[in-house]
This record gives sequence, structure tokens and C-alpha cells, in this order.
Amino acid sequence: MAEQDGSAVRDEVAAARRIVVKVGSSSLTTAAGGLDADRVDALVDVLAKVLDGDGKGDGGRDGGGKGGASGKETVLVSSGAIAAGLAPLGLDRRPRDLARQQAAASVGQGLLVARYTASFARYGRRVGQVLLTTDDTSRRAHYRNATRTLDQLLAMGALPIVNENDTVATDEIRFGDNDRLAALVAHLVRADLLVLLSDVDGLYDGDPRTPGTSRIAEVRGPEDLDGVSIGSAGRSGVGTGGMVTKVEAARIATAAGVPVVLTSASRAGDALLGRHTGTFFHRTGRRSANRLLWLAHASAPRGALTLDDGAVRAVVERRTSLLPAGIAAVEGEFTAGDPVELRDTQGRPVARGLVNFDAKEIPQLIGRSTRDLARELGPAYEREVVHRDDLVVLD
Repeated sequence: MAEQDGSAVRDEVAAARRIVVKVGSSSLTTAAGGLDADRVDALVDVLAKVLDGDGKGDGGRDGGGKGGASGKETVLVSSGAIAAGLAPLGLDRRPRDLARQQAAASVGQGLLVARYTASFARYGRRVGQVLLTTDDTSRRAHYRNATRTLDQLLAMGALPIVNENDTVATDEIRFGDNDRLAALVAHLVRADLLVLLSDVDGLYDGDPRTPGTSRIAEVRGPEDLDGVSIGSAGRSGVGTGGMVTKVEAARIATAAGVPVVLTSASRAGDALLGRHTGTFFHRTGRRSANRLLWLAHASAPRGALTLDDGAVRAVVERRTSLLPAGIAAVEGEFTAGDPVELRDTQGRPVARGLVNFDAKEIPQLIGRSTRDLARELGPAYEREVVHRDDLVVLD
């Protein structure tokens, strides 16, 4: 699609009141590791103006950290903790092993938030750090806590700075990239808009470094990307994301009713004002008020349950809970509350849910009615293996 007049405005973007902005490591750090103070300040300058809504960024006028009536609420999902910790620890590149990544994150996260705190203080703004793992957001109680914290920070005029808790996250409970985390945070806070900032000014129909390629101005659905080669966008070597992860994040967000702008950090101001920069992904689904998006996209199954044909139909078509009578087999090691994959008899994943029993308990439940189980094992066994409120059907 041809690029549009840069003076025009995307009304849906300009009207957004609550915005999630994601910025990658390459936009905040040097290639060798370590924070680039000038880059951080440039981003903060833009966000402060958006918060104030007056184009001046004079957030210090009331000293209370709240913008004017025309300002917007903003949540910042910021990468950069591991990258910021490289130079202080004498590392010349991002380590591959989890232990050293966690060490770098431990050093770098403090530096990252301190830099943001100092930079936003120039505008009288407060910031709050929120570190998440998938475990914090797929379980019901943890999900509610995360929602309350973010809502309260915004209500008190503070700007939440969200990152994955790399210091303690394991391979099994990692989001994997902050693009996906940003899409899920946009759903969590009921955002009107998600802005993904990169080192490339949008999605191209090929490698943007190749002559003859052009920027795709709008994406209305998956069919608009048919035949488009989506390669990695990152060139700095300090981050984990690329264009593939950004397009996937856009797919998750738009399916949940949140439109997305993808552009470069240097054009963040234009993007947030609704000007025709970058690539605009139109919403493809309706906003949902539950946490099942997290269960579908942020949880790593700890095991699997094979369902008989009748149970597959009940779960997928009628959206019922999974009862012991419908289970044919179990695999993996998990405990009650863990996410598990539900499969058909051919081994194809059909759903994902939070299980109510430990893996070692399941074999004695297979194929039996809850009434019989309650009579033999006690009332605690007269319940669903996976309740429908903790279950999401996969596409």
C-alpha cells in the first residue's frame, strides 16, 4: 500500500487515551552495551509531551506528576536491562547462557530505571517499576494483582515502566521477547493503542536495506502480509527481538482489539500524534475483559493431557470444563495450577488450561466420573480437571 501524506492524521491513534509504548534495547543502548543517556532522554522528551497533551512537555508545572486534562496515560515497556549490564560486567556481547543473562539483568535493571527516573524528573514525573514473568500473569490471582498495580500507578499519575523479570525468570517462564510482553500488557491495562518502537521505521515488503523495497503503510488483516518476507529488523546485537516478533505482537494485540503502530524510535513523536508514519495495524478482533489471552500466548505448558473425541468436542465446540472421564492419557511433570496443553487423540493441541491436580494424581482419575471419584477418594476429587474459566481454545 502506498505511503500517505505525512501531514494527515490517523484519527484512531490521535484519539487514544491510554497508550502502551514498547522500546527495544537497540534504541536505548550502544552497540557495545551500556545505556545511551541521550537516547533515553530523547524518548522521555517525546513521552512527556504526550503525557501533558499540550505539545510542550512542561510536566513540571504542578510538581505532582500528572498531566493536564488533555494528556494521555502511558505505560512504557522497556527492554535494555541485560544490554545495560554488559559493559559494567566487562561483557562485550550478550551472553547466551541464562545465568549470565540474569546477572547482567540484575546489574542493568537498576541502571535502566535510575536513568528513566532521572530523565522523567526533568518534567516532574514519577515512574514505577513493574517486573513480570509469565507465572505472574497466567494465574488468576497474580493477574489481578498485576492489573491493580498498573491501574493504581496510572491513577496516581506515575508512569509504569514494565520489563520481564529477567533476573529470576527461567527458560520455562520467560515471555521470550518484550514485543509479545507489550502486546499482553496492552490487553492487561485495556489500552487504546500499542506503539512498537524499533530501529526500523516500519514493516517493509522485503529487506529494507535492499533497493526497491517499500514500507507497508497499513495492515488490515493477515491477508495483507501474504507474500511478504519478514526478516529480522535488529542490527545491534544487544536485543532478542526482530521484525518477526513485532508482527506477531501486532497480531496478538489487534486480535484483542488494540490497534498497533510500528515505527522507529526516532519517529515516536509523529507516531504518537497520529501522523502517517510507520506501519499501522488495524484491530482485527474485539476487546476481551479476561486473562485468557495471557494463557494462550504467555504460558509455557508444563505437561499435556490427551482427550478422547467426546471431550475434544465438549471443550472446543461447547466450551465446557474438562472432566476426568474425558481424559485418555497424561504426560509431563506438573503441579496443580500449572498450565497444561490439551490434545486430541492425534496429538494435536486443541486448548490450554490451568490444571487442578498434580500430574501424579491424574492416572487414577482417567476415564472416571467425578461422582465415583468423590465416593472413593473424597469430595476434593468431585471437581473439574480444568475449569472452563481457566481454559482457552487454541486457533
